[in-house]
Parts: sequence; structure tokens; C-alpha cells
Amino acid sequence: MVEGRYDKNTLKQVVDATVIETHGFGVFNDRERLALLRRLAAERGLILLTDSDGAGFVIRNFLKGAIPKNQLKQAYIPDIPGKERRKAVPGREGKLGVEGMPPSVLLDALERAGATFEDAGASSAHEERMTKAGFYALGLSGGPDSGARRAALLKQLGLPERMTANALLEAVNLLYSKEDFLKEFFSFDG
Repeated sequence: MVEGRYDKNTLKQVVDATVIETHGFGVFNDRERLALLRRLAAERGLILLTDSDGAGFVIRNFLKGAIPKNQLKQAYIPDIPGKERRKAVPGREGKLGVEGMPPSVLLDALERAGATFEDAGASSAHEERMTKAGFYALGLSGGPDSGARRAALLKQLGLPERMTANALLEAVNLLYSKEDFLKEFFSFDG
């Protein structure tokens, strides 16, 4: 879990894992996002990786109080002076954030937090996932009633009501095997 989209994009270039955004300080007032984070933490555990500036620690401390300690691992990046390439000027504290860290630093931070990494060549055929095409076939995206079907399913699954089709797909693949999701879907769909 990271603060924002640039952090997410950077981390996705380093690890093949689901990366969730807190939306920065937005997590403070977004009950649905916080409920999703709590559910993911309870089911899978989470690793929190924020910037090393004051804002990052405010977010970190909020989430440390909102998610049980045994479900949340803490990953820390070092204080490195500088600015991210996309920015004209450095941040207020003059430190690189997650998006500015070299891949080796990010991997080291995740390993120190307790993340484990599978071999790139390891087979994950037993972990079949739902796809966008699967959602389309189930009428959850791309159809005239797909929004209403998604809204009803979100309620059934106890997920935030404003999730997009892509966000729902990501959550489904985090919380369910494809087989379990299809059982849940067809019990809901009738």
C-alpha cells in the first residue's frame, strides 16, 4: 500500500504484486477505502510503504491506529535528498519519495518489512484469476445494466459501493480465488 498513483506506478515496475493507493490524506475521510483496506489486511495482510517525509508519517500513523498491528507490516525508505524527475522543485522537506527511489532500495525496504518474493519462473497456474473479459461475460462491465449489476454485487460482497469495474476486479482477485468468486457470484446472481 502506497500513498498515490506515482508511487504505485513506480512500485509496479519493481514487483509483480497488487499495489493499493491510500490516496494520500484522502484515506482519512474515505470510510469505504478504509473498510476495504481493513478487509484486505484481515484476509491477506498489508505492507505499508509511505514517503519518509512528515506527510508520509502522518498517513502511516493513522493507518497504524486503524488496522491491527498483526495485519500491517511497515516498510520504510531511507531519507535521500533530492526531487522526483516529474517535479520542477523538490518537496517541502527536500527528500525523495517512493516514486524517486531506485528499484534496489524499494526491494530492500519490502524485504526488511517481511515481504517474500516468488521465483519469476514459479508456476502460478493454481491461482487462476478473474479477467476483464470474464467480468464482461458475467455482465459486470461493458453492458447496459453492468453498473447496476456491479452495485448489487458490491453490496453482496460487502465492498465499497463506488468501486469501478477495474477496482472491483482488483479486489476480487485479492480476496477470492476465481472459483470462489464464481460460486459467490452465481449464488448472488441466482
